[in-house]
Amino acid sequence: MRNVLVITYYWPPAGGPGVQRWLKFVKYLRDFGIEPLVYIPENPTYPMLDASLAEDIPEGITILKHPIYEPYAWAAYLSTKKTKRISLGIIKNKNQSFLEKMLLWVRGNLFIPDARKFWVKPSVTFLSDMLVKHNIQTIITTGPPHSVHLIGHQLKQNIGVRWIADFRDPWTSIGYHKKLRLTKRSAAKHKHLESLVLNHADSITVTSEKTKKEFQALCNGPISVITNGYDITYTGDVQLNQKFTLAHIGSLLSGRNPSNLWGVLAEILKENSEFREAFELQLIGVVSEDVIDNIYAYGLQPYLNQLDYLSHSDAIKFQQQSQVLLLIEINSPETEGIIPGKLFEYMAAKRPILGVGPKNWEVGQIIADTKSGQVFDYEARLALKALILEWFSRFQHNDLRVESINVEKYSRRELTRKLTKLL
Repeated sequence: MRNVLVITYYWPPAGGPGVQRWLKFVKYLRDFGIEPLVYIPENPTYPMLDASLAEDIPEGITILKHPIYEPYAWAAYLSTKKTKRISLGIIKNKNQSFLEKMLLWVRGNLFIPDARKFWVKPSVTFLSDMLVKHNIQTIITTGPPHSVHLIGHQLKQNIGVRWIADFRDPWTSIGYHKKLRLTKRSAAKHKHLESLVLNHADSITVTSEKTKKEFQALCNGPISVITNGYDITYTGDVQLNQKFTLAHIGSLLSGRNPSNLWGVLAEILKENSEFREAFELQLIGVVSEDVIDNIYAYGLQPYLNQLDYLSHSDAIKFQQQSQVLLLIEINSPETEGIIPGKLFEYMAAKRPILGVGPKNWEVGQIIADTKSGQVFDYEARLALKALILEWFSRFQHNDLRVESINVEKYSRRELTRKLTKLL
């Protein structure tokens, strides 16, 4: 087997979507003749934990660790709640306190590209010997945090390894980047580092065609699209909810706030007594105050069932039990290429997907191709209302289901097969 080193900040017991992409690749790489070694921080500060994900770590795999210094963690002494929400990407659009503004300024201007930057230099020193010891000629870095890519850049410069840079999200065009209160000098430095990585990596992988197109304008190297996917492990008996549940499973950041959907639901509730008896809105995970306030403003509070972050295995169970699965993205041109990882698990759950996102959202084409639901923009009203009523009628007749197609190509094992062609 050929050895490959994966350098990542997120690894079990970290929870959330950031850990799953490379955990699943590592899980299946041995099936294709590649032995992965993983390098992670010894003492990271993860905003959420999910110990159940450790079950996917292959037996006997080599995991290298080195301490990390994260000065931004000291901000928790000022406000644990505000620091954690910012680390989760939940940044209020308005009415920010002085402390929140200060934390954002510090995050954006003092820690470039991010607060894990102090892990770069010691990691390069530590890994230089390890690469020789384990006969590793290919390394993979995955971001965010994008400081991880700087480890790859230095190792390539110093010892000439082949380097693949994987972008789970874009860098300077991601939605929250504009909220970091950057000075012109700081914004320019972010751009410089982004260009450095894009133009020096031997190969780049991204999760969407939109991101590929964006990066092609910034560099000349090879760029491959390998989406996220599904790897369903929950096999217990699944009973569909007795209520007509519209469930969103995962974080709802500020800006992921489809007022048109809340308004349509409010209209139907006012007009349809049977819908009032059956309807439930489930939000599972961290939800921005802006979103909750908007939901309350439309009078949906009596129908809201809000649950905290669940383990991944429990989240899979809720996906399979829900009548309709909500997929929501920020209404912005910059988010047209953002494909949430949960989309593929939603498709595997075989429940209808109701998406609301920006015009030209790449997700819309995937859902159309797989016949797994429908996607609307933030202006839709009549068509959105008609679909919800149609699905509710089918729910009443015990006939609410989807006959999706071509979903298998998004399995984690098939995506790993695609990855190995690059390796």
